[in-house]
Amino acid sequence: MKKRKPTRKDVSKNRPAEKHEDEFRLNKYLAHAGVASRRKADELISQGLVKVNGKVISTPGMKVKVTDMVEFEGKPVRPERKIYVLLNKPRGYITTTDDDKDRKTVMDLVKNVSKQLKLPYDPRIYPVGRLDRNTSGVLLLTNDGDLSLRLTHPSHSMAKIYKVSLNKPLSQEHFDALKQGTELEDGFAEIDELAYVDTQDGTVLGVEIHMGKNRIVRRLFEHYGYVVEKLDRMVFAGLTKKDLPRGRWRLLTEKEIRQLKYLKLD
Repeated sequence: MKKRKPTRKDVSKNRPAEKHEDEFRLNKYLAHAGVASRRKADELISQGLVKVNGKVISTPGMKVKVTDMVEFEGKPVRPERKIYVLLNKPRGYITTTDDDKDRKTVMDLVKNVSKQLKLPYDPRIYPVGRLDRNTSGVLLLTNDGDLSLRLTHPSHSMAKIYKVSLNKPLSQEHFDALKQGTELEDGFAEIDELAYVDTQDGTVLGVEIHMGKNRIVRRLFEHYGYVVEKLDRMVFAGLTKKDLPRGRWRLLTEKEIRQLKYLKLD
């Protein structure tokens, strides 16, 4: 009897079932747990701050299972659901996870994230970048370490748009000077786009900038003798605070998350 040729169906029947990922490189495990980006996790592991099943590990590439006990600085950590929170930050809040002077932080405003998500634990989300205490506006918080690094790394240029209110009208001379670029104490700084919100007033302007230097917008105007009375970040990485009241937060939509992950950076 002639043997029948094996069909594609027969081959697929005998193919081993796809193996689900139950092992991770240690640095990836820490990134998924919201401890740090993979690159930063490598440093933490090398510093002897990570234990697996009670033993200090110094090899970032070590494979760990989901059933292993992983500790960072003596505290157990585990891969968590990725969470992306958009906050419309008010003035008067520090952009940090805690403060030794007991001042209000942005974390006070997002305390009920776990309740809304119906999580049995408090997720370790943290701010992506910083807004100083007297700056309001768009702030992203997440436990996605890789995305956070991508959005804040100095080699990338992330577009940010601010609404700036000055103590006096900006002169045409200084408007032109800001457009051409300014030499500050820590190097050359330039604005991508600058426009008067109200040409009759001249004290309120829209500023688009890519640079991530500390207090860069305030320092640029201070250089020409102006005081920034209000600074509000309207856009960060394509995210806006539209329909989001001051001091309130919301979860990013799936579309927004995809756009962030595939955002083209300079």
